[in-house]
Amino acid sequence: MKRAPLAAALALIACCALVAGCGSSGSDDPIAAIMKKPRYTNAKSQWSMVVMDANTGQMLDSLNPDLLVLTASVRKLYSVATALNVVGAGHRFVTPVYSAGTVDASGTLTGNLILKASGDLTFGGRQKPDGTVDFTDFDHNDARGFGGALLTPEDPLTALNDLAQQVRASGITSVNGDVIVDDRLFDSFRVPNGNVLISPIVINENVIDVTLVPGASVGAAGVLDWRPRTSAMTMQGTSVTTATNSAADVMVSGDALNEAPLSCLAAPGCKGTLSSATSLAVPATIPVGFVSPLVGNGEYVSILRVEDPPSFARTAFIDALTRAGVSVSAPAVQRNQTAALAPTQDYAGSTQVASYTSMPYSEFAKLVLKVSLNTGANLSLMYQGLAQGVRTVNDALATERKYLTGTLGLDGASFSFPTNGSGTPDSQATARTTATLLAVMSRLPVYPVYHDALSILGVDGSLAAVGKNVVGKEHIYVKSGATINANNEMVAMNMAGYIDAKSGRRLAYALFVNDAGPLTALSDTLEVFDDEAMILGDIYAKY
Repeated sequence: MKRAPLAAALALIACCALVAGCGSSGSDDPIAAIMKKPRYTNAKSQWSMVVMDANTGQMLDSLNPDLLVLTASVRKLYSVATALNVVGAGHRFVTPVYSAGTVDASGTLTGNLILKASGDLTFGGRQKPDGTVDFTDFDHNDARGFGGALLTPEDPLTALNDLAQQVRASGITSVNGDVIVDDRLFDSFRVPNGNVLISPIVINENVIDVTLVPGASVGAAGVLDWRPRTSAMTMQGTSVTTATNSAADVMVSGDALNEAPLSCLAAPGCKGTLSSATSLAVPATIPVGFVSPLVGNGEYVSILRVEDPPSFARTAFIDALTRAGVSVSAPAVQRNQTAALAPTQDYAGSTQVASYTSMPYSEFAKLVLKVSLNTGANLSLMYQGLAQGVRTVNDALATERKYLTGTLGLDGASFSFPTNGSGTPDSQATARTTATLLAVMSRLPVYPVYHDALSILGVDGSLAAVGKNVVGKEHIYVKSGATINANNEMVAMNMAGYIDAKSGRRLAYALFVNDAGPLTALSDTLEVFDDEAMILGDIYAKY
């Protein structure tokens, strides 16, 4: 169908709430009533929506279907869809360790031990005993935004410990040389959303979790902890437990007050800091009986971002080797020496001394979409690029676009993903194309994995607290997205996914609102998402 001109598309908003229902009275339309709330009329919000029969592709309802708008994290539907099809839901990532040198009768390796990064997103750190991925409704990667998190119980060092034990079992007892992480699988890159570095080696999604719980009584020190524990860094600073119901004053800082990056990990003595939010020199305070305001647990959780993943992984692996009984002559804390590697990334199979195999990509897809994991979406972008013979982010964006337009048949003029695989701040798409992607995916073999990777409204993942009172919520599957700009304006608050409608019909939908007004409190985002959830509930009942 020919795209409507922008002016005509905007005029449709004034004409009626639903293009397919222009003949009905707006006052009788609950969807129109939500879209015309003062919050949206005052902000001159741009709504766009498409509801489609997933099996036939028939458009059932639409509003501004061809308006190119910011997607926020709904963009992840595209990166995960492409990876599922190109890489495969069952693909597993193998991280090998090689010995580059000679091993004598005493078990001494004269040479280097090399860990070849595979891009494994979880690297054992979220794997449950049944082999599935673990996640919480308040993921640690968003701890600074949520003001807390619920941590999964798995050890982030699981894979490194396993590899180290295999190295020892191979007969190596000492390394008279260095340990090097070969991180050349693809060219590392930064995404505009938080300037986060995407690397082929990933430990705990390349963040350090820092927790603080109050002491047993007023005046006692709080209990500070962090993970993963390595020789690469430690925490400094103190805290004091205050009276019940007093305000917590806690900040975890890396490079400077209020800053999350930790750039010193390749140098001895690297420290993060626990302090007051006002000064690095002032102790943090946390009340007896502290409860995280949004998350609801009894510990303060924040993160520090690892800015040198290969060096951090190298140190963590040397620590694991030491625990396994393998000594290393090189210092545990120093910069990873990628330049010392041979020009080729090919290693003789006879030199392999250990390997770790990941969960299938289907579990990664679930993690990416359930908790909106930016790192996982950007790795997914690279996975499909690598499978098609490219290793830079720009080339991976090009292969993804070719797959979406060529194989899946999407209109290339109706989406623009210029910089990253996760969405914010610049990814754009129309509601029609997003719903079409979902409809096309529903007819492909990977559909069950794709469908089940989405959050269930009001039940799990990033939308567990949204739409609790929506009738039929357990039949509404959602990928949400939010982009808040530097002026604290909600520039994109979106949802897309599937609805198993009351009639039994399977629906694919995209529901976008751009420019949803100012963000004065976190409750504002929940209010907008709840409004969208109510719209989805009406669609569930209507079709």
